[in-house]
Amino acid sequence: MRTTKMPPLRPNITATMAATTILFFVFSSSSVLLQLSSVSASKEITINPFSPKAALIRYWNNHITNDLPKSDFLLSKASPLTASQSAFLTKLASRNSLSAHLDIFCSSANLFCSFDTAGLNSTSSRDANFALYTSNRRFSNYGTARQGGGVDSFKNYSTGLNSASDSFLKYSQQSNRHNEVFTNYATDGNVANASFGNYGSRSTAGFGDFKNYQNRVNVPGLRFTTYDSASNGHKLGFSSYSDDTNAGSQSFTSYAKKGNRAPDQFTSYGKGSNIVDSTFTGYGELSQGANDSFTSYGSTANNPHDDFKGYGTGGSSAAESFSNYRDSANVGEDSFQSYLRNSNSAKVNFNNYGKTFNPSNDTFKEYGKGAKGSTTVGFKSYTSDRTFKDYSKNGVTFSAYNNNSASSGAHPGGMSVNKRNVEPGRFFRESMLTQGSVMVMPDIADKMPRRSFLPRAIAAKLPFSSSRLEEVKEIFHAAGNSTAEMVIESAVAECERAASAGEVKRCVGSAEDMIDFAVAVLGSDVAVRTTENVKGSKGEVMIGSVRGIDGGRVTESVSCHQSLYPYLLYYCHSVPRVRVYEADIADVESREKVNAGVAICHLDTSAWSPEHGAFVALGSGPGEIEVCHWIFENDMTWTRV
Repeated sequence: MRTTKMPPLRPNITATMAATTILFFVFSSSSVLLQLSSVSASKEITINPFSPKAALIRYWNNHITNDLPKSDFLLSKASPLTASQSAFLTKLASRNSLSAHLDIFCSSANLFCSFDTAGLNSTSSRDANFALYTSNRRFSNYGTARQGGGVDSFKNYSTGLNSASDSFLKYSQQSNRHNEVFTNYATDGNVANASFGNYGSRSTAGFGDFKNYQNRVNVPGLRFTTYDSASNGHKLGFSSYSDDTNAGSQSFTSYAKKGNRAPDQFTSYGKGSNIVDSTFTGYGELSQGANDSFTSYGSTANNPHDDFKGYGTGGSSAAESFSNYRDSANVGEDSFQSYLRNSNSAKVNFNNYGKTFNPSNDTFKEYGKGAKGSTTVGFKSYTSDRTFKDYSKNGVTFSAYNNNSASSGAHPGGMSVNKRNVEPGRFFRESMLTQGSVMVMPDIADKMPRRSFLPRAIAAKLPFSSSRLEEVKEIFHAAGNSTAEMVIESAVAECERAASAGEVKRCVGSAEDMIDFAVAVLGSDVAVRTTENVKGSKGEVMIGSVRGIDGGRVTESVSCHQSLYPYLLYYCHSVPRVRVYEADIADVESREKVNAGVAICHLDTSAWSPEHGAFVALGSGPGEIEVCHWIFENDMTWTRV
């Protein structure tokens, strides 16, 4: 039988290559190569095509139209999740099951979830000196029943620590003439969280002194529970407490309750801070001869909230003084409920109370009601926007009420700008951005914990609104009255704050959302910039070559600043009428380049507060000068190319 020999089949080269490519793309355990342009040079980076970073690169290519190098800075903040991890966590988010896997979620996605870290226990009956101490600790029964004087000193304690969490339980309880000094406690930290339970309870004489406590902290959290309860002549002083902080919360519960002649002094408390909430519940209740003084409390702060519930209720011969309380603050809200109710021979003086330059809201309910003896309450130079409900009609005087009130945005007549300290170099004039200029560079180092963006697929499935706060807190295991709860609530509140006139704003938890916002405001031909590093901070530097972005023309930008949250969250907003510059930064002595800075100059400052630190530092007022500042580490600005 004759057979015909078939010629060898010629493979379809195109089909074979396509099939091979698909097989390699899908089944290969190796990653594929994506071509990326970096700032330095074109290079190949090995990235799994299904990873969140690869998805971000594709999104950048599809939404930004120029061929400029992609930002290594922004790409470094992409989620580190692998493709399989991202798919697994996305499925959990879809099923509302992330809470049951929080440890895996936080560790693999590079989140910061440990706001309420437990510390070590410490007990001692001897005097202690803690200098430059930076660990999180618990001090239980520390200094209990200490007799015959002595002092415990906490100096530079937890300074610069990212998440200081200290607990002082029953500290100095039943002590006699024992002193406690907290100096520079948790200064320049991030999320300082301290708890004082039964601190100084039933102590006699001595004093507790808090100086520069939690200054310049982002989200300070403090709880004083039954602090100085039933104490006898134990003096407390708070000086420069929580000054220049951001979104803090202090709680004083049963503070000095049943105390006997325990003088407390709050000096420069919460001065220059942003949205500090203080709650005084049962403060000085049933106390004898209490003497409390609030001086420059909440001055020049932005929207402080203070709540006095049952303050001094049933007390005898109490003397309270509020001097320059919330003076020159922006807005603000205070609530006095049952303040000095049923007290005996109490004396309260409000002097220059609440002289805000924007309307505020204060409520006095049952103030001094049922008081006996020679109870007197005096209000001097007290502004409007106050509500008095069912207050004592006897012994209450109002002197110069409504004096120095001002309409929204106006500066009160006759008031001087508070010359609080502003960090050198934090603000400067545009003329300083000239080659050869020598200037002080502020501390631009990022104090926030290191975190990453979430993949958009996960971020879109997580709740983020005040109406769904309970769901958010459940996901991140934020217990009631915890620092985590405070952090979450503060971030959501700031993101939901109404935009200023002419401002467009948005909070973003994914890099894709940030790109969308920048493109929506500026168009698709955009670039993102930040200062290269922190070299030169806190010292003199020399300005090298300077280049104006967009030819140095007046332009619009989108600035993005970090917000504290478990995952990387940015508050982005449009900034009209600015000029943006790139400048080489050199060492003054060697003149060698050490940094590449990005600076933004605001040309229209007419809507800024007269108390803004820029005007304090530069000696001018709203609308009179332009104000420039550096883009700090891990902040960024988007501009048209």
